[in-house]
Amino acid sequence: MDQLPLIADPLFYLVAIPAVISIGIAKAGIGGTGGLATPLMALAVSVPQAAAILLPILCIADFFAIWAYRKTWHKKNLMIMIPAATIGIIVGTLGFKYLDPAAIKLIIGVIAVAFALARFLDYVRKKELGPPTQPAIVKGGFWCAMCGFTSFVAHSGAPPLNVYMIPQRLDKTMYMGTLAIFYTYVNYAKIGPYWWLGQFHLTNLSTSLVLLPIVPIGIWLGLLIHRKVDDVLFYRIIITLLFLTGVKLCYDGITGLI
Repeated sequence: MDQLPLIADPLFYLVAIPAVISIGIAKAGIGGTGGLATPLMALAVSVPQAAAILLPILCIADFFAIWAYRKTWHKKNLMIMIPAATIGIIVGTLGFKYLDPAAIKLIIGVIAVAFALARFLDYVRKKELGPPTQPAIVKGGFWCAMCGFTSFVAHSGAPPLNVYMIPQRLDKTMYMGTLAIFYTYVNYAKIGPYWWLGQFHLTNLSTSLVLLPIVPIGIWLGLLIHRKVDDVLFYRIIITLLFLTGVKLCYDGITGLI
């Protein structure tokens, strides 16, 4: 059977459009919310295909983020984050063909659920924050390598990255600028390996092209949120959606492995 040049399933677009909007919001408004994109799209297509479709979209969205936060980024953190992420990308590249699709779903699902639960428990316990942490080579190296790996496999690098970044409590604009530089590097570093792995076939690329016009909507919403809107309620909604999607992916992964 000839391969379709474009995904035609309406369910795919029902989940893909909010997924792309969440990417724009993550790039311009609240870093980390883009982790919702791959779990959402994985409800309609495989995780590797969702990751391949999203990569060109992420690369375009990175240009918007770089422009919006071009003067605010944390050099010391980036000197730790970028080399570590490179290691994670290399590991992801070498292991990509050996990962079972069900196992990938389970990995991403566990990350999503764990991250959402940790945030929820901190809120319930009203945990008092200690002094802000500082950039650290060992801690940053580990979590950013994990970020590079999970970002390569399914564009879900936010949970491990946030383990390292959030305790530093950087100014929100400095935080967003640092993420803009970091994710631009990570996403463009994935282009060669994705091509080598055969992920950029006609169906994926044409579907990415169809979804690209949605990116500016997410960027605009993200900038609006960053500048004018209290993000507390928004975080709660996103974390709830991330938790529910993670539970679904865990279920699919476990049943697939069994």
